Amino acid sequence: MLDIFAWIVLIVMVLSTVAVVVFLAMLPGRIAKKRNHPWAAAVTVAGWVTLFIGFALWPVVLIWAYVDVPHTPRGETAR
Repeated sequence: MLDIFAWIVLIVMVLSTVAVVVFLAMLPGRIAKKRNHPWAAAVTVAGWVTLFIGFALWPVVLIWAYVDVPHTPRGETAR
């Protein structure tokens, strides 16, 4: 009976870890889309790419999701 309980605990731990990792990968993209970020698609892709590099640049992607670049008309430069 104890072996079955140990397997159940192990499976729950693995599934919850996977769920948290997927949630963290999706978070910057969702924030960018909600805030109408001009490069929301790029932020979404960058959030998923960080899975392959061990979330090393994930804080940068999260900050990028919150930072909006001001739109300027063509031909003008930002001040």
